[in-house]
Amino acid sequence: MALIVKKFGGSSVATPEKIIAVARRVLKEKNSDDQIVVVVSAMGDTTDDLISLAKAITDQTTGREMDMLLATGEQVSIALLAMAFAKLGHEAVSMTGFQAGFTTNEMFNKAKITGIAADRVRQELNAGKIVVVAGFQGLTKNGDITTLGRGGSDTTAVAVAAGLKADHCEIYTDVDGIYSSDPRVVPTARRMKEITYNEMLEMARLGAGVMHPRSVELGMHYDMPIHVRSTFTQEPGTFIREEYTMEEKEFVIRGVTHDTNVAKIAVLGVADQPGIAYKIFSTLAEANVDVDMIVQSVRAMDKHIIDMVFTIAQGDAPQAKKLLERLKTEMEFSGLMIDENVAKVSVVGAGMLGNPGIAATTFGALADAGINIEVISTSEISISCLIELDRVKEAVNAIHARFFPD
Repeated sequence: MALIVKKFGGSSVATPEKIIAVARRVLKEKNSDDQIVVVVSAMGDTTDDLISLAKAITDQTTGREMDMLLATGEQVSIALLAMAFAKLGHEAVSMTGFQAGFTTNEMFNKAKITGIAADRVRQELNAGKIVVVAGFQGLTKNGDITTLGRGGSDTTAVAVAAGLKADHCEIYTDVDGIYSSDPRVVPTARRMKEITYNEMLEMARLGAGVMHPRSVELGMHYDMPIHVRSTFTQEPGTFIREEYTMEEKEFVIRGVTHDTNVAKIAVLGVADQPGIAYKIFSTLAEANVDVDMIVQSVRAMDKHIIDMVFTIAQGDAPQAKKLLERLKTEMEFSGLMIDENVAKVSVVGAGMLGNPGIAATTFGALADAGINIEVISTSEISISCLIELDRVKEAVNAIHARFFPD
């Protein structure tokens, strides 16, 4: 007997026909004594449609009411999938995130899971039912519905698997695994059989949309193997695990990612004195604005004046602008610039440790393509460059060709 968690994304359950196809596939792959939890996202473009409905009413939506609205999308898909299982002759029960035992903090739209009490899920599994759980949502200690942010259904699936001590977690999507780059952008991208948690986490953080970063963090924390595979084929996909179990270290770099959901902020003419960086970034942190790629440069050494440049998600730009405008008078900095015409390209690979020349190869590929680098940031297993938005496809292909020659 195996306990397996399977997650299906919005494209996999976009129509009634696809929902029935998912139910058939789950039942076909299920052994008689297996226990199965299925986590699903909202159907197709439902979440985008719900956001559009809210915007048709007002531009001044609150986080709480948006989460109340957005959580309804998954409730539709879980009910329909449970009905599909029943039609095919297998008893199933649907559960919202909070019925499945998910509790979160109170960061509406970007909530983080703080606990899972999976007793009811286990009870229904022991009764022989397939349990269909709504991804993307939970409940605060005060009883408010929250959502986990885009891609949060991945996080739900891995959290359920960890809470139940499942044998493994399968993430079904519209691609057949993890690639060395987005195959829609780089036609020569290579599918990987395996990738480590650390590498996948870095790729997800830097723009690889196939997995949500927090889901990979959970998998790593609980040592839960994750199998990313296609909804539409029977072929094995890519396993995300602690270490490689086979020889797949041909390339020093594992992937080239890109992120177009980026805004560059420049705080100009800041006094070069203790506490300035803390004031700026603590203000943004309190508003749950994530900051990346921070660069501090000297504008006037004799006057002790600096400029501070950093990146955030585009969706956070309006809020960040308001917060920084309030600080402008208090801190007496001379200017504030926000540029959304930028993108981030990155190379990722644990193999770059102890392999000099990775940065030079990356920068050389961009130089030969005539692409200027605005900001550079590095970690132990990644190098990221901020470039002009219109050149991102060209940049990704140029870097990928250097590290993954045909």
